[in-house]
Amino acid sequence: MSGSIFHRIIGLFKQNNRISDKQLHILIQNRIRQLEKILQYQIVDQSYYIKAITHRSFIELYPDILKSNQRLEFFGDSVINMIVAQYLFYNFPEEEEGFLTKARASLVNKERLYVAAKELKLDEVILYNAKYLKDTVLGLQSILADAYEALTGAIFLDKGLKKAEEFVHKSVIEPSEDDESFLADKNYKGQLLEYTHAHRLQSPRYIIRKEVGPAHMKEFTIEVFINDESYGFGSGNSKKIAEQNASKTALEKLNSL
Repeated sequence: MSGSIFHRIIGLFKQNNRISDKQLHILIQNRIRQLEKILQYQIVDQSYYIKAITHRSFIELYPDILKSNQRLEFFGDSVINMIVAQYLFYNFPEEEEGFLTKARASLVNKERLYVAAKELKLDEVILYNAKYLKDTVLGLQSILADAYEALTGAIFLDKGLKKAEEFVHKSVIEPSEDDESFLADKNYKGQLLEYTHAHRLQSPRYIIRKEVGPAHMKEFTIEVFINDESYGFGSGNSKKIAEQNASKTALEKLNSL
């Protein structure tokens, strides 16, 4: 395929126009070759990887041809958690369950997975519908983190556990070992709950104040209350993230008092 033909296809793709089935096949095969360069091995079953790079927003354009990466995202999340749990279990033999749980949550959070996906240049291979996401930072962060999980699932199914372990260690665990920032407790919601219990206050109460955006890219704004008094707001592309950000704001306010 000549470069000019491929770039014409990309031009149509970015304009949110449905391209022909033949053009779509050419586009996908190019992305598979890019993935092989990223992963540095030959892909055996392409179907896993095609699903892994297909975000659900893209399905609107090709509902009769493609399936989204949501199932692989679910599966890959479990694979990543298992690999990271094993790493922590053997590398921190003196630590208790609470430490291991918090460290794992920090290592596999969406922000770290986004950074890993960005370093791998997955943004150059994922298929998504720019009509909805419009290349917003928040939108791309979410779909890149999801794509990383889905790709891990695809690697496991195509090449087995050993290759999946190599992938996760190289892209997530090893970059985190230098600064060990994952050892810091970033569970602000848990910290806030501990604070209220220690000071005999009512448990934090979270209320959704705003919910905007399409189903595949929601943005939540949540307000946190303690003893019926507002302690701040937090936003995020999931209720969990918004609650964590609201809790962080509340802790900062409490510490300032």
